[in-house]
Amino acid sequence: MIGKLKGTIDEIGDDHVVVDVHGVGYVAHCSSRTLSRIGSPGEAVVLFIETYVREDQLRLFGFLSALEREWFRLLQSVQGVGSKVALAVLSVLTPGELANAIALQDKTAVSRAPGVGPKVAVRIVTELKNKAPAFAGDAGANIGLKQELGEGVASAPVSDAVSALSNLGYSRDQAANAVAAALKNGGEGLDSAKLIRLGLKELAR
Repeated sequence: MIGKLKGTIDEIGDDHVVVDVHGVGYVAHCSSRTLSRIGSPGEAVVLFIETYVREDQLRLFGFLSALEREWFRLLQSVQGVGSKVALAVLSVLTPGELANAIALQDKTAVSRAPGVGPKVAVRIVTELKNKAPAFAGDAGANIGLKQELGEGVASAPVSDAVSALSNLGYSRDQAANAVAAALKNGGEGLDSAKLIRLGLKELAR
């Protein structure tokens, strides 16, 4: 099994990259986000690889981080999600954004991916909600608060503040991060008005 490729970019296609490793060209299928960040032909590259072996084909999927590869695997544990849909989700959401969307039960964010309808989006945020914290990466700091919001068990001031900031045009994720920062800086027990004011200061930075 191939777990990692380290070589030179030979060519970049619409949905794949060819990596030259000591004269052998490996075709790795990637998300559009990965392809946009991978570099240009002739540049060095390191890809984390997920290898699929079927009776009639061997397919490689490439990722810029091990965490993104883990999410690719996790997404496919959900009924109705195959490699194509998993790549589509990772094309519109980073691993951190995906973890946050699942914690917040934000079906709309997940359904922005091509091929992800409302039912599949619901299954993703529902079936993976307990796994999101472990795969949140850099986004893990506020994941607990976001899970409380997603499950409807956050305190009333916190819920009201996040709702108010969302109504001002900020995403639910941005609003939750701002309120989490407000709680950290202002301490527990703040009312919703104070949380909103402090949250707006955080968002203005």
